Amino acid sequence: MRVIVNGEQREISSSRIDALLAELEYEGTHFAIAVNYDVLPKSCWAETQIQAGDEIEIITPRQGG
Repeated sequence: MRVIVNGEQREISSSRIDALLAELEYEGTHFAIAVNYDVLPKSCWAETQIQAGDEIEIITPRQGG
């Protein structure tokens, strides 16, 4: 299905947020996820279904100044 991830259109096979993170090879636990501008608690990632056309933002912390 086609979604927008961090501003880029992508074709994905995942149907849930946790599976999308694995598909996109995000590792670790320090992420913030927003779907259609709603921030999701980590406890909801495994049950949140992705729909075609969703806008998903994956925010990772960066070190620097």
